[in-house]
Amino acid sequence: MTEEVCDVMVVGSCMTDLVSQAPRLPKAGETIHGHKFFIGFGGKGANQCIQAARLGAKTTMVCKVGKDFFGDNYIQNFKDNGVHTDFVGQASDAATGVASIIVNDAGENAIVIVAGANMLLGSEELHKALPAISHAKVLVCQLEISPQTSLQALRMAQENKVKTIFNPAPAIPDLDTEFYRASDVFCCNESEAELLTGSSVVNVEEALRAGQELLKRGCGSVIITLGPQGCVVVKAQESPSKHVKTTAVTTVDTTTPPPPSANRLQGVDATFHLYQ
Repeated sequence: MTEEVCDVMVVGSCMTDLVSQAPRLPKAGETIHGHKFFIGFGGKGANQCIQAARLGAKTTMVCKVGKDFFGDNYIQNFKDNGVHTDFVGQASDAATGVASIIVNDAGENAIVIVAGANMLLGSEELHKALPAISHAKVLVCQLEISPQTSLQALRMAQENKVKTIFNPAPAIPDLDTEFYRASDVFCCNESEAELLTGSSVVNVEEALRAGQELLKRGCGSVIITLGPQGCVVVKAQESPSKHVKTTAVTTVDTTTPPPPSANRLQGVDATFHLYQ
């Protein structure tokens, strides 16, 4: 598919979620009985790619899983959701990334993540995917793989005039400043914006200020999602910043990613508006 035009190409992570529900979280050294267990498909990159496909975009995933049961299942999950898997590699020397999650009856959780094969995604895989990257409309990256790999992917996309969207999650306080310049759209939530700017971001006004600060670092545009408050969009071009409101919904569980929440859909909607 190297000559096909892809709407959205995602370079990022795949995680298999192993979720146990129990009345409470166990203490150190303690074994307790749970009442429910399920396996889910997670990873920020894979989730973004699959949700884009479900919204109707033609998507391609660039990632690495293990040559194991979880890796085989994840590849099938991509195919079931219409995601192109030409650049989903399987490593024989590392397991598919997993997140072991325990959730108590109050909705609190404890999570252990083992990145596994995700951290083996590097320059070799990116160069194999370069023909497809150069034909994509948008490339999306996050920080659940090696930051150097994400930054290289963003640069490769920009060099080929491909729009870039960067989601700095999980956020790191000393983020390489090159990420800002490599991001046509820098999309983060309020807690990530707080960590990156060192300022409080709990309402629309503070989010707009944080967006302006991030914009000064070289981003083309900034989107900060605010949960039930929607999101703010701050653009480098001479146009007013905007607050995009969201539709009220009832949060059921945020432990493992559900179908896109209202604020994420608003973030997608705002992103499309940036190019209209």
